[in-house]
Amino acid sequence: QVQLVESGGGLVQPGGSLRLSCAASGFTFRHHTMMWHRQAPGNEREWVATITGPSGGRTYADSMKGRFTISRDNVQNTLYLQMNNLKPEDTAVYYCNAPEIHSWGQGTQVTVSS
Repeated sequence: QVQLVESGGGLVQPGGSLRLSCAASGFTFRHHTMMWHRQAPGNEREWVATITGPSGGRTYADSMKGRFTISRDNVQNTLYLQMNNLKPEDTAVYYCNAPEIHSWGQGTQVTVSS
């Protein structure tokens, strides 16, 4: 059974940092491309970042470049998103997903507010 479980969200002040984690199980994690998406209230879900399986190549949405870093630990089967210099507009529910097997986590709330 495929499972993706996000954690690490919370309330942070503008300019602060958070690291999100996504624990994966039920599939061969190291072989799969993984992504982060987010969805703010009233908005459509938007893509944040991608990291490929074997090579670990990374791509980011333009608004996240230079602030967010996607990474993975293929031994711990965990996906990460390091978010720095957070802005109020980064407030959203963040989801990890494995697109090749059509699986999504339940999401973790990130709120950026003073």
